[in-house]
Formats: sequence, C-alpha cells, structure tokens
Amino acid sequence: MDTKRRILDEALTLFSEKGYANVYVADIAEKVGIKAPSLYKHYKNKQAIFDAIIEEMSRRFLEEAGALQINGADAVVDSEIYRHISEEQLIALGNNLFKYFLHDDYTRRFRKMLTIEQFHDKKLADAYMKQYVDDPLSYQGMMFGLMVSSGVLQTENVEIMTLHFYAPIYMLLTICDREPEREEEALKTLEAHIRQFNKLYARDENSIMDNKTRSRRSTK
Repeated sequence: MDTKRRILDEALTLFSEKGYANVYVADIAEKVGIKAPSLYKHYKNKQAIFDAIIEEMSRRFLEEAGALQINGADAVVDSEIYRHISEEQLIALGNNLFKYFLHDDYTRRFRKMLTIEQFHDKKLADAYMKQYVDDPLSYQGMMFGLMVSSGVLQTENVEIMTLHFYAPIYMLLTICDREPEREEEALKTLEAHIRQFNKLYARDENSIMDNKTRSRRSTK
C-alpha cells in the first residue's frame, strides 16, 4: 500500500475510533510512521484527507458495482438493467450489495465515524445526510421514476415509493452494525422486503416480459 493510501486508511481508523474532531494531522502521521511535514506533501490538511476518504469509498463502491454487473453511478443505465432482471436476480443483487456495505471494512469504518460524529459536527452531519439519505434517495428515485415511465413499476408517488424501498434496507444495515449476530435474520427480512415491494408496486415477471416484448418490437 502506497503512502497516500496508508494515510487514508490510518486516518479513517482514527476517525472511527476517536472521532473526527479529536484526531489531528500529527496523530495520523504518527500512525503512518512519517512526520507531519511529510504528510502535508500528500494532503494539505485534515479536510483534504476526509474528502479523499469519500472519493476512495466511492471508487471502491463503483468497483464492487461493476463486479455485480450494475453501473452504480448512472441511474439511466441502471434503470435499464433493473428493468430486465427477475425478482430472484434482484434479491441476489440486493443481498450482495447489503453484504458489501455491511462487511467492507472501509465503508463500515466510515459509516461508524459519521454515525457518531453527526451529533457533534454540523459538517459531518451534512456529510451523513448526503451519504446515507439524500444521495441514495435521489439516485434510486431517478431509477424508479424511469421504471414507472416505462411501465415496469406503478405508483402515484415515486418519492414515497423510494422511501418504502430504501428506508427498511438502511434500518437493517444499522441493526447489523449494532448487533452483527442478526445478519442472517436481516438477510431473510431483506428478501421478504424486496418481494413485498414488488407485490405492492406491480413489479412482476409478467411486466418484465411485456417490457422485453415491447423492447424487441421497437427494435424491429
């Protein structure tokens, strides 16, 4: 691991253990095994380190998304992918993503840090809201809106439908953060949640097949 990545890794560990406000650049440098002036050659201040941690977390997620054959950054592309997968495939994908967010050490430490520090620092509270509320709801809302437009999903209120989908998943994640032994239970609940979501919003195999038929006809 190169020095820049070591700085991020050690900083994230310290932030998650001691809190962002209680960690200084000198503390990070000491953990890395370098002097503070050497650290400044890589990052100009603690905020730059924090921003780089977010960028690294995003990079890691997109890498995982690619491995799961979704885009992760383009709602239009992902809406097309989700339009054509079965309920069983969606459940498998949901399980894999849930396990990634739960077990990826980098992501787990970052979530722990923001969960604690949101009550002490307005800037970190804003980062928490962006990372775990605003951005996911915006992205999924855009995807679901496109799927409603194409007839795969049916609802009069995309915003509420998005909340119905996302909120239970994040709640299950926070439960497992506090009580890791409940992971198996959470995965069963996640599967039941996805099946119930499909039932409520008419995302069934018939709608998928009808959509595929329309797609084939439009290309002829």
